[in-house]
Amino acid sequence: MQIYHRDTKEYEEIAQFGQGALAYLYGSVPGRVLLKLAVSPVVSGLYGWWNGRAASAKKIPSFIEEQGIKTEDFEEREYSSFNDFFTRKLAKGARKIDRNPENLISPADAKLLVYPIHADQKVFVKGRWYTLEELVAGRLNLADYAGGTCLVYRLCMDDYHRYHYIDDGRQKRRYRIKGKLHTVSPLSKEYKVFKENTRVVNVLATRHFGDVIHIEVGALLVGKIYNHNHRMFCRGAEKGFFEPGGSTILQLFKKDAVLMDEDILEQSENGIETKVLFGEKVGRRDAGKDTDLS
Repeated sequence: MQIYHRDTKEYEEIAQFGQGALAYLYGSVPGRVLLKLAVSPVVSGLYGWWNGRAASAKKIPSFIEEQGIKTEDFEEREYSSFNDFFTRKLAKGARKIDRNPENLISPADAKLLVYPIHADQKVFVKGRWYTLEELVAGRLNLADYAGGTCLVYRLCMDDYHRYHYIDDGRQKRRYRIKGKLHTVSPLSKEYKVFKENTRVVNVLATRHFGDVIHIEVGALLVGKIYNHNHRMFCRGAEKGFFEPGGSTILQLFKKDAVLMDEDILEQSENGIETKVLFGEKVGRRDAGKDTDLS
């Protein structure tokens, strides 16, 4: 698959982590039998348990080399397990957060795609149609999101797996939807992963972008989604993190809330993900007044 680098304006071909095994699971009859077991939260829990043991730390050096991870971007310390390394924190100053309140920032290091939300409250994400009700399991009033914008941030194995708030604000609602744990790569395109997978739905009242629906989506072998459960938050503060595995963040904005950067829109229209870093500008506020957070 291709990703676009904004700084060099070049494209890079990247391989899916574990592509051979995933292709077998999703692309063969015997594999699909095993797939029913593999996407179970029980299997993910066992994988997470093993990676939390001290013996799993032996995997860290080869993982760093295989994934090309820039260790200078992260805390310099000894890691007690693979999970401990996977959920590593950034070194001070490793990411520059755009502090202009009019600018929309990325909540994470990820590969970003942008999709329009149609007037009938449907969105065409990665080759599948979803209704907004499917994404949130029918628990929210979504009328104001018709004509809005859907952002899909895909975190790969090489990415920093902590995520952050995009603006000052307060938590209005949060709930968990239990489900399966399919991979969020193109190999699972036959499955409606953003409807079927375990996820956490958050309604965030933000000062400059209005109410934003922020959804953390679990994926194959993602043991847990951790949130810090802040009632009030500020731009750039850490919201939570994913344990090992690929994972995704969806953000839904109301109509006229944001204008995305042109280069990201252009790549998204061609189905190409744009590589972004936490704190990087990806758009700006479109219209509206600041939200009263009291």
